[in-house]
Amino acid sequence: MTPLVILAALASLPASLDTPADVDAIFPKDVLIVQASEHACYRFDVYLAADGPRRSRGLMHVRKLPDTTGMLFVYDESDYRAMYMRNTYISLDIAFVRADGDIVNIAKATEPLSLKSIYSTEPATYVLELKAGTADRLHIDDDSRVLWGPIFGE
Repeated sequence: MTPLVILAALASLPASLDTPADVDAIFPKDVLIVQASEHACYRFDVYLAADGPRRSRGLMHVRKLPDTTGMLFVYDESDYRAMYMRNTYISLDIAFVRADGDIVNIAKATEPLSLKSIYSTEPATYVLELKAGTADRLHIDDDSRVLWGPIFGE
């Protein structure tokens, strides 16, 4: 997709995403499970950012995110990933996830509105963004797994 096509697609998206209802209008939703240990699994409603314009938009301009809601960035192939917090008003925990669902690394409590790049330490196919503090509260770490239908060919 050319930069011009991406810019045109982004221009058609609403400027403000203050509420979950605003985000619902742009992003398809799904459900995933994070297996934090062999004894603890947590369900999250996730917005899917599976194309260029949605991945570029992400959670920009969102001012509230429920504790059990997140965004899953979906890529076609594994690669080193970099995220940033431009126009993102809420702090996030950002988990980089391998194609098999294993979490590579987590950047916790990211700085809102920052242009600093946040990197995966290994190639990742998915990036899961959750409200800051969720990883610590639920003991989600790099020994955890993301269970989502397409990861397992469903």
